[in-house]
Amino acid sequence: MPHPLSSTPLTPLTPLTTDLLPALTDLTDGRTAVPSYDRSQVSPGIVHIGVGGFHRAHQAMYLDRLMNQGQALDWGIVGLGVMPSDVRMRDALAGQDHLYTLTTKAPDGAEDARVIGSIIDYVFAPDDPAAAVAMLADPQIRIVSLTVTEGGYNIDHVSGAFVEDAEHIAHDRAALQAGDHASLRTFFGLVTAALAERRRCGHVPFTIMSCDNIQGNGDVAHATFVAFARSVDADLGAWVDDSVAFPNSMVDRITPETTDGDRADVAARGYTDAWPVVSEDFTQWVLEDTFTAGRPRYEDADVQLVDDVVPYELMKLRLLNASHQGLCYLGYLAGHRMVHDVMADPRFGEFLLAYMTDEATPTLQPLPGVDLDAYRRTLIRRFGNAAVKDTVARLCAESSDRIPKWLLPVVRENLAAGRPVRLAAAVVASWARYAEGTDEDGEPITVVDRMADRVTTTAAHNRDDVLAFLRDREIFGDLVDSVEFTTDYVTALRSLHTVGAEATLDGILKR
Repeated sequence: MPHPLSSTPLTPLTPLTTDLLPALTDLTDGRTAVPSYDRSQVSPGIVHIGVGGFHRAHQAMYLDRLMNQGQALDWGIVGLGVMPSDVRMRDALAGQDHLYTLTTKAPDGAEDARVIGSIIDYVFAPDDPAAAVAMLADPQIRIVSLTVTEGGYNIDHVSGAFVEDAEHIAHDRAALQAGDHASLRTFFGLVTAALAERRRCGHVPFTIMSCDNIQGNGDVAHATFVAFARSVDADLGAWVDDSVAFPNSMVDRITPETTDGDRADVAARGYTDAWPVVSEDFTQWVLEDTFTAGRPRYEDADVQLVDDVVPYELMKLRLLNASHQGLCYLGYLAGHRMVHDVMADPRFGEFLLAYMTDEATPTLQPLPGVDLDAYRRTLIRRFGNAAVKDTVARLCAESSDRIPKWLLPVVRENLAAGRPVRLAAAVVASWARYAEGTDEDGEPITVVDRMADRVTTTAAHNRDDVLAFLRDREIFGDLVDSVEFTTDYVTALRSLHTVGAEATLDGILKR
């Protein structure tokens, strides 16, 4: 069908904008699809906090699918930036009418490129927090979705409780109690202020939809937002608890960070995109059908709407996400910097399949109709997708948030059931070795982690106190007291120190 916008003259490397869309398909020789809907008719219905590559390859893509079917035009996405670094995304999107290119790459090299148009605006909260609250409080916003990373929920790793005395949380609590929206700093403060305003005006609250890689992500969001609201005002907390929906979800699509090479690939098609997205071709979204004020017909875009997400969450977090940790530290220590290069060594695939089959799968809940053996082998193929060009360093980042949520629950359940934990212990040991800050060639490692100083300081004592890393009870709880776990952990760490990652894997696989 013809695009509703008229064509405009083109110049070499024209920036991606709305005016470019009518001619883009011809400009790229049909290699880049464009929205078939009139974006001027799209109105906001969703605010998304944490707009990054994954959100744009996943949730925004699903909504774009619906819009291309002529649906959901009243569910446009407004991005909301809260962190100072979010200004970069605001500026990149603002310069191209909030459009961007999504290129998906299959293992066989096949590519699909399309311009996504479902994001229609972006608000940078630090510029005007009160305006951000007003935007969230508008009744046309019916869903507030989140990809704020595992560490964004401000919870204690061991107890799982919301940390109310954190400085930024205490600041926003005081600001809300004083009626001061202009100084709010956190998404907890902004969202809670908007909910309080809706309650005051008698408006239906929006749904808060977490899309982060956390088991029970909706339950975690529910607990943390209610805890914060109650700390501001007990009655407000009770209203949030009773009136706001927090659906659980499972999201899956490997999306590496955008590189200059990705930008160059777009430029080779004849136009520029400040921040394109590249991902694998596989995508999955399983979503609990619990919403306060309606939702798009996600099922028409191949989202699985279910009553209980938990079995799917466990499958993904304990198989895919934990396996990412299983390959990244060992792979980096062995000298690999790209994920597909790690997986080109068959011993890594054998190790990951053994972990998934022997240790992770016994902790999963029943999944009728799901072929777990096929799923596990599909993961190995996905990890080996050279076209995606995912970096090992990306998977190694923020380990202090990821390991406790993705891998340690497997360890604890298996210990409680008397099952082996040898492979998971080796993964934790590889993190401890990686956190020492040098690879096996003596090259420095930049440890990217909110607790980087802490974990690197602890790891520095690994050789004189082999359990030093595990003694951090904020991360590991009482695992240091488990003879079963520490025996396997010590064996793996000492092997990493003496013979290195590849020989350690050989030893593990021979047992």
